[in-house]
Amino acid sequence: MEPRSYSNAPVGLNFLVAGYGETRGGLAFDSSVPLTNPQLTTSSTLLAYGRVLDFLGQSAKLTIIVPYSELSGSADYAGEAIRRDVSGFADPVFKLSVNLHGAPALSLREFAAYEQDLIVGASLRVSAPLGQYDDRKAVNLGTNRWSFKPEVGISQALGRWTLEGTAAATLFTDNKDFFNGNRRSQDPLYSLSGHVIYSFAAGIWGSLDATYFAGGRTTLDGTQGSDLQQNWRFGATLAFPMTIHHSIKLYGSSGVSARTGNNFDLLGIAWQYRWGAGL
Repeated sequence: MEPRSYSNAPVGLNFLVAGYGETRGGLAFDSSVPLTNPQLTTSSTLLAYGRVLDFLGQSAKLTIIVPYSELSGSADYAGEAIRRDVSGFADPVFKLSVNLHGAPALSLREFAAYEQDLIVGASLRVSAPLGQYDDRKAVNLGTNRWSFKPEVGISQALGRWTLEGTAAATLFTDNKDFFNGNRRSQDPLYSLSGHVIYSFAAGIWGSLDATYFAGGRTTLDGTQGSDLQQNWRFGATLAFPMTIHHSIKLYGSSGVSARTGNNFDLLGIAWQYRWGAGL
């Protein structure tokens, strides 16, 4: 859940983000893995870089995220109890977001007079199969497959309030070496998300977040699984600036209704440093 994904910012502004998060319960990396009774804990650090671009006169943002994680715990797979303790890099993520309406490409001086009304945007998120992966294990940090997530979003400002909504579909390539040489494919996973954001004084903002996703049924060596996902998650975000260059963001979410997978709790913190564009 990413509130303010389609907000405007001055062209040439750079973002460096370092974050830490913990999950407990289900599987945060690949919720379609057919596990039951998961008791898993992950701790993850991430480093991310983003830059605001001019895309045909509208603002856009390119983001690269590299996560490093530790996972430990147990679960049942095919009726057998398994335990996993592993650390390493998870799959990196590359994302390009483009605002199509309502967020023109502006310099820092021009941006000072900008007031948001309605923003319409789109993005493409690509996850590359470069994370830690062992085909002898059912649970891994990497997924050994590509995923592509096209998304459309809207953001409407109403005074200090901002309402946001997105719709997306995640498409997966096949994992041709899943757990001792099996071939696993997955249907597209469709998602809707919404955010209610309030802007306080001094640049502080908070958000209530919700997302629903459905689909993602898997097929293992030609046999379709009974793992259709129909899951709800709710969360909250609080961000506050420390200086003109530094800010802190706190976030958390929980799976409140999960037909399969994704029933984990998440807490995290991120530090952001921004520079460029004449800031």
